[in-house]
Amino acid sequence: MSADGIVDIPSHHSVDQTVERIRDTLAAKGVTLFALVDHSGEAERAGMRMRPTKLAIFGSPKAGTPVMLAAPTIAIDLPLKILVWEDAEGRAWISYNSAEYLMRRHHVPAELMQNLAAVEAIAAAAAEA
Repeated sequence: MSADGIVDIPSHHSVDQTVERIRDTLAAKGVTLFALVDHSGEAERAGMRMRPTKLAIFGSPKAGTPVMLAAPTIAIDLPLKILVWEDAEGRAWISYNSAEYLMRRHHVPAELMQNLAAVEAIAAAAAEA
């Protein structure tokens, strides 16, 4: 984890394949995909070029609501997000805010940590070979 709380892990798949794996993992876990923001697609529609970059926004009201009740400011960082992007060498990466960082940033009680930890498992499942 970097000092700013962002975790970057390499994916063994393309950006689109990684996003599909995230979708599949979320569906299997019963977690809602609220939105998929296609930053590179929007850039292209605006006449600009950008390497593939997509942001998955997801969560579960059953998991997120108790956290927001305990630490209302975390609502600025929820729902959880995973960024999937391609570097200059064509390799796909997965980036997300670590649960520990979110806990410290918003003073979330430790007993609610597991409500935020799903992001790590979802990212790992999407990245694996």
